Amino acid sequence: MKKRRPTYDPDAIKQVLGTVETMAETTTTLQDTMPCPETRALLRRGIRPFTVRYKGIEATVDLPGYYPDGEGESVHVGEDMAVADQALRLLKERADGIPSPSTIRRIRTSLGLSQREAGALLRVGPAAFDKYERSLVEPSGPTSQLLKLLDRHPELLADLRGTDGSQA
Repeated sequence: MKKRRPTYDPDAIKQVLGTVETMAETTTTLQDTMPCPETRALLRRGIRPFTVRYKGIEATVDLPGYYPDGEGESVHVGEDMAVADQALRLLKERADGIPSPSTIRRIRTSLGLSQREAGALLRVGPAAFDKYERSLVEPSGPTSQLLKLLDRHPELLADLRGTDGSQA
């Protein structure tokens, strides 16, 4: 069976997404229904269980989106997939030891470090922790291991800083 690439109807998506503009921000409001871009069947905004699998482990999350009344294709817009992305990161943490953004933030804040300070101290760059914590980039293996050590042994922070409290 030949795989079909999804097609998108920009007019249908525009019909679903309405924007409310304020001076500071643009907020997207979602409609209750939309036509399916492929079949034109009516899809309703809702939440359904979705199973995320990674290396033999799985988690089921409540995934928002536009769904048909029965079985069939769904459409996800905006931040709909964020919950599935977060579940995948947690599964990777369990399977591979790659810390999730929330774990990285928890370790950094428990050490009393700003994102910039943590980046400088671990020598990964001033913006690295911002990227880790927003799930834009995963930390390297050595950085992940060092974070684990610092989580278990926060006294090692002094060794990284050097004996006089400055960075090594």
